[in-house]
Amino acid sequence: MQRIRLRYTKRGRLRFTSHRDFQRAFERALRRAEVPMAYSAGFTPHPKVSYANAAPTGTGSEAEFLEIALTERLDPETLRVLLDESLPAGLDITDAVEARTSGLADRLTASVWELRLDGVPVEDAAKAVEAFLAAETVEVQRKTKNGIRTFDTRAAVAELVADRPQGDPQGDRPAEGACAILRLVVRHVTPAVRPDDVLSGLRAVADLAPPVPAAVTRLAQGLFDEESGTVTDPLAPDREAVTAAPPTAAATARATAPEAGPA
Repeated sequence: MQRIRLRYTKRGRLRFTSHRDFQRAFERALRRAEVPMAYSAGFTPHPKVSYANAAPTGTGSEAEFLEIALTERLDPETLRVLLDESLPAGLDITDAVEARTSGLADRLTASVWELRLDGVPVEDAAKAVEAFLAAETVEVQRKTKNGIRTFDTRAAVAELVADRPQGDPQGDRPAEGACAILRLVVRHVTPAVRPDDVLSGLRAVADLAPPVPAAVTRLAQGLFDEESGTVTDPLAPDREAVTAAPPTAAATARATAPEAGPA
């Protein structure tokens, strides 16, 4: 059985698809592309697909990850192209690598988010960020299935800066008027701290309230490096393992076989 790890996006209007919507679309793409999927056992077999830390409904993403199991070996890039052509524009497969290591989910310890605040001057956003970072704790409340829960958002935030927009890669928001861009690096903790929780924290400490809902996009997720403060690519260890792997016996035989002479 071969395992392939994929990176995919949720762009433009497709940011409003739920995780269940994406699951259905992806399974249709698997059938359309005739991918030799491995299936679970039991009365209701289903494709062996593992999803890792999906973004909330309504947020865009450039860095979603999943893993599939195949019954036949395929070239990862060939598989990526087949699946990308079988999915709607906006749900794009941008990377594929053969799984050579374990613990993909364990390498998703932080996310980099971009929050576009239309109608908010950059100066106001910067003051709110300064107040948030200066606070020891910033408690917010969120309604859960078990009732209202209060938790601290400040401890999970590794970085938060305000800047001016440098263009709109999503192409779904106007560029006119005041606008601030927040760049947020948040650790994946329990309970999970989401970008909207940080916005609630900014409202609590500095009364920052955007006049329209923020456009939120996950730019990256992976292992958080405490020393450098960066979020690393979670697929890098698999690429390195493929590069470092010794050649197979078949590949060695082809490389050492004498060339056929003219007839």
